[in-house]
Amino acid sequence: LQRGLLPVGNFVAALPVIGMAPILVMWFGFDWQSKAAVVVVMVFFPVLVNTVQGLQDTDAMQRDLMRTYAAGYWRTLLKLRLPAAMPFVFNGLKIGTTLALIGAIVAEFFGSPIKGMGFRISTSVGQLALDLVWAEIVVAAIAGSAFYGAMALVEKTVTFWHPSQRGTR
Repeated sequence: LQRGLLPVGNFVAALPVIGMAPILVMWFGFDWQSKAAVVVVMVFFPVLVNTVQGLQDTDAMQRDLMRTYAAGYWRTLLKLRLPAAMPFVFNGLKIGTTLALIGAIVAEFFGSPIKGMGFRISTSVGQLALDLVWAEIVVAAIAGSAFYGAMALVEKTVTFWHPSQRGTR
């Protein structure tokens, strides 16, 4: 992942979304596929970077212990490295939830002929209906916060064993 996919992810993350969105809409059409392509472009790199960092989070003593138990690559991956990477993966996913919402709105802004938050924002700006623009912004902020909160709850359920989730309250 680090040598093969990370440079590609870095390149994709450096592309300006505002320039890529119209191109992806032309390639994939006005349906949901173009919005999904923009979201994938925006979310891919943060999730990849966090996942790679998480997979490297185990220390040498833990890996040596797995070798002592005669665990092969796949068993070490499934029993040690993936569980250790889960907090990092969820950090990437939490970042990705808000980026996905922004990406979908940008894609709708450029490529939705009749519906969506991006379409509504662009038409409201054209009509100088700033109250509707602000309402859409507030709705997007609330939706982004809700998605982030839902991902945090899933993280808490999956990584209940991690010290970051066992805080005293």
